[in-house]
Amino acid sequence: MDLKDCTQDELARWLTARGHKSFRAQQVLKWVHQHRLTDVGQMSNIPLALCEELAQHFQLARLDCSRHTTAADGTEKYLFTLTDGRRIESVFIPSENRRTLCISSQVGCAMGCQFCATAQVRPVRDLTAGEIVSQVWEVQYRRPQHEAVANVVFMGMGEPLANYDQVVKAITILTAAWGYQLSPRRITVSTVGLVPQMQRLLHDTQVNLTISLSATTDAVRNALMPINRRYPLATVLEACRSLPVAPRNRMTFAYTLLDGLNDSPADAKRLVSLLHGIRAKVNLIPFNSFPGASFAPSSRERLVRFRQILLDRGIYASIRESRGQDVQAACGQLAAPLEQAT
Repeated sequence: MDLKDCTQDELARWLTARGHKSFRAQQVLKWVHQHRLTDVGQMSNIPLALCEELAQHFQLARLDCSRHTTAADGTEKYLFTLTDGRRIESVFIPSENRRTLCISSQVGCAMGCQFCATAQVRPVRDLTAGEIVSQVWEVQYRRPQHEAVANVVFMGMGEPLANYDQVVKAITILTAAWGYQLSPRRITVSTVGLVPQMQRLLHDTQVNLTISLSATTDAVRNALMPINRRYPLATVLEACRSLPVAPRNRMTFAYTLLDGLNDSPADAKRLVSLLHGIRAKVNLIPFNSFPGASFAPSSRERLVRFRQILLDRGIYASIRESRGQDVQAACGQLAAPLEQAT
């Protein structure tokens, strides 16, 4: 078992069952996550006999970084190979005042969103909590301490809420004092709208939640996002009205604009109506093309006009500028190619 897959409580139970003090669990996990431990024998404040016992039962699994590319704008994409040979991608996005890592929660995605390259990756499998946090570990390991990851977004490959238990376990590790010590406010989980899991997530954690809409009618959303047949717009938005969001926060919605399909003034006005009664924030996302895509991005003029209609009607909206397009690292472009990495 990978030590990065353990919570403090799990490791403490393992230790006490073998006659060790439970407080050693926190010490060990601090070495793993905060000191970027690569060898169990390197823990200077842990008795040698315990180090040897841990080494017999646990491993410190590493993700194989098969490819690391840097875009012209400084965005970095990591292609990681897992122990079973499957591949995932993570994206580090630096800016003046924040350092964000976009991580994957699954290999591929079963949601089938037509404007996302990840939907083409088959077969789909869930990542373990250890594989999820290992993406943060590997990027941290390659960066100086003063450039450490400050924000984590579950917006890479996969639908996070379809892998609910492992994602919540990973969040526990990312926010723990013995883990990465990230504030829950610096973690965002994005979903296509799995209503029961949305409600559980905000009950079980204090992270931010972003819901992808990308259409203002069920007919269009059915075609773009098959999940809409199970959870149509009215169901998703009614759930959003009842979610326990802190008074100072807004409910965030993502809307990918596709030329001539969902970017008209009528769409913008319908979106305002749909969000009535919700303290909403809308992130407008230009479509990022990928091989085989059948859509075109909206023009800048249509993007700006769409946003202005929302603003004029009291909906806070921003255009999320694409990062890393030249290395296929932008939103919707992650597909972890299977060809031989170079």
